[in-house]
Amino acid sequence: MNAYTLLILAIISEVFGSSMLKATEGFKRFLPTFGVIIGYGLAFYALSLSLNTLPLGLAYAIWAGVGTALTAVVGIIVYKESVDMKKILGFLLIIGGVVLLNVGGGH
Repeated sequence: MNAYTLLILAIISEVFGSSMLKATEGFKRFLPTFGVIIGYGLAFYALSLSLNTLPLGLAYAIWAGVGTALTAVVGIIVYKESVDMKKILGFLLIIGGVVLLNVGGGH
């Protein structure tokens, strides 16, 4: 599996784990808690494998930025959280930052 595929797997797993946090109700519900553990475990494992090829700063910036934006989108869609111009601007800034890191020769 190539490094970017592993990074995508890490991002999706982290978004899943983060999204399950709210459903745990303070880790009182077993299945969502198990989802958090599996999500984060797979996320860190896949991220660590991607680092065999990708530079740490680039991989972590992409992982954290895209993961944050996607988790916010899950909050809006699944948990019916509000969306306003500040959130939209935040998404655009995250996407712009990730693009600049990739275009800027991060590896």
